Amino acid sequence: MSHSINPFHVAIPVHNLEECRTFYRDVLNCEEGRSSDHWVDFNFFGHQLVIHYKEKEDNSNKAHNAVDGKHVPVPHYGVVLDWPVFISFSENLKAKNIAFIIEPYIRFEGLIGEQITMFFEDPSGNALEFKAFKDPKQLFAK
Repeated sequence: MSHSINPFHVAIPVHNLEECRTFYRDVLNCEEGRSSDHWVDFNFFGHQLVIHYKEKEDNSNKAHNAVDGKHVPVPHYGVVLDWPVFISFSENLKAKNIAFIIEPYIRFEGLIGEQITMFFEDPSGNALEFKAFKDPKQLFAK
């Protein structure tokens, strides 16, 4: 049974609105929507992402969880893409010299839930994860 998925809305803090506006628009290629002096919204792969200005805080105590021997940043957010879209998107990011926290790699190869994933930060230090499943029906498979 298939059903449509409603877009999510997420609002995140950024300490440099213009730098992050450029990052989401020109590096991630998200279409810009409405904005004000304190926020900008984007079409984030069909979802609504809003960056809100917030004064910079000390981020020296960032949390990480060990997953596959890698340090996964917590919190993080992102989108599950189709496999070919992920490949194209990750190649585009590599060409733009994105500094990956975790470079694109395949998890659970040949197993239930096989996926490709990558992590990087926006200019304000917000961690993003993008992933794709070999079989999208296994998104919630155990």
